[in-house]
Amino acid sequence: MLMEKLSRGVLRVLTPLGPRYLQPSFAQRLYLLWVFRNFTTLPAKVLSRRQLRLIDSMCAENRFVSFNQNGFEDTPILGTLEQRPPVQPTPLSPRRPNASVSGPATQFAADSNE
Repeated sequence: MLMEKLSRGVLRVLTPLGPRYLQPSFAQRLYLLWVFRNFTTLPAKVLSRRQLRLIDSMCAENRFVSFNQNGFEDTPILGTLEQRPPVQPTPLSPRRPNASVSGPATQFAADSNE
C-alpha cells in the first residue's frame, strides 16, 4: 500500500463545495506521506507555513483531478486536509467616483451620508 501511495497517491482537500483531489508530483507525494504519517486527516491549522505553501502551490498549478474517471476509484489517498486555508486576496486599488454621474444620483448619495 505504501508503494501505491508513493507511485500514484492523491491528496484529498475538503472544501465547502465538497472534496477536491490534488495530484502531487513524486517529491510532493513523498513529503505528504511524511506529513500524514501519523494521521489520515489533518486540519489546516496544524500545518506549518511551508506545508501550507506546498498545498497552495499545488492549487495554483491547477493540479486538481477528477475522481470519477475510469480506473480512478482505487487510487490511494495520501491524506485528507480538512479545511483549505483561505487564499489571501490581492488588494484592489481604491475606486474613484465616476465623473459622468452627476445630478440626482450625487444628491441622493449626499443625502444618505447625513
